[in-house]
Amino acid sequence: MKSYLTLTREEMNTELKMLNELYALEGTKGYDLDMSRGKPDATQLNLSMGMLEQNPYDLIYSRKGTDVRNYGELAGVDEAKEMFASILGIKPENVIMGGQSSLCLMYDCFIKALVLGVRGGTKPWSQQGKVKFLCPVPGYDRHFRICEEFGVEMINIPMTPAGPDMDEVRKYAENDPSVKGIWCVPKYSNPQGYTYSPETVHAFAALKPAADDFRIFWDNAYDVHGFREVDDYLENIFDACEKYGSQDMVYEFMSTSKVTFSGAGVAVLAASKENIQFLLKQMSVQTLGYDKLNQLRHVKFFGSPEGLREHMKKQANYLRPKFDCTLAVLEKGLNGYDIGSWTHPNGGYFISFDGLPGTAKRCVELCGKIGVKLTDAGATFPYGKDPEDKNIRIAPSFPQTEQLYSSMQVFCLCQRIAALEALLKKEN
Repeated sequence: MKSYLTLTREEMNTELKMLNELYALEGTKGYDLDMSRGKPDATQLNLSMGMLEQNPYDLIYSRKGTDVRNYGELAGVDEAKEMFASILGIKPENVIMGGQSSLCLMYDCFIKALVLGVRGGTKPWSQQGKVKFLCPVPGYDRHFRICEEFGVEMINIPMTPAGPDMDEVRKYAENDPSVKGIWCVPKYSNPQGYTYSPETVHAFAALKPAADDFRIFWDNAYDVHGFREVDDYLENIFDACEKYGSQDMVYEFMSTSKVTFSGAGVAVLAASKENIQFLLKQMSVQTLGYDKLNQLRHVKFFGSPEGLREHMKKQANYLRPKFDCTLAVLEKGLNGYDIGSWTHPNGGYFISFDGLPGTAKRCVELCGKIGVKLTDAGATFPYGKDPEDKNIRIAPSFPQTEQLYSSMQVFCLCQRIAALEALLKKEN
């Protein structure tokens, strides 16, 4: 195995010819494999089927006697608030239970800030001219699409293994009042699988934004999604904020979308007590309450926060071999060629791959042509534009392990072809 960076032009052309012949052969195998999104597969979803087998008459009344089939309890049933507050390390009074999707809650909070404003702000974001948002990159495409939907300018913030580059965050947030917030996936980030260091969390808590209505959207989607023996440690953002008196700056989100059923989970919004009261007042115009039956169903199914964590150990035992398979094929198929690097996460749903500049779109195109579907190149950056065209998000969760093995072999082949094409083009 020889580094592609040291090959002569003649050697590169010979290698590329051989790889194209292999690619043509792979194209005859009729692949139909989907690695485009971090979806649970049916086996994972089956782990939660017991939740649907509960006696429905045991789900009618909450502990304090509320008939959960009816209106009321805008913030959610107490049992659910207590369970998820315990998981997040906060008080139940700091929690609002939402519907099946934390993305819906994030979208809701974002659009309310634009149209109605946030607590402590002088006026809604949309009435202040140009609005900007900080976006750690590579990052979560659906965060970026919310900003794009409403014409909010996005500013790239480089990610490091310890979290966003906080010097860059401070530069923008503390000097430009048009910067209204930042997207964060603080544990097992999407797509790298990084967890923010305690120093990074405290740096966020210590921010002194130029805008009086700045908000950190703390999307803690993968808080309970470790799959290694040792779980990454994430400092509690609200504990850090208490030290600096900055609790109002943070909206934290999580859900059970990848814990139970992606289409029928429960979502959580955590914030300061004052922010919760402010948001509930806004929500009261929108709804009389989310699905309390589903909230209670989840509580009864897990029984306790410890029960939820035991459930996640079952998922970890199922997901871990898929990530191990993916990493093993990458190691065997690409190590030594010096054409890419990839992350080795301890949890979450993704692996982030960085190839040579100018290769991501080509690799995704080549894979797609023979039936291996990947996330669109560029999706991990605002506006779908990766400045170097090198990052690809790999999602190992949905294919079966044997399918995953084939998918990743195709990926490595296509990455090698894309790399050689880019190197030859560079020489011209």
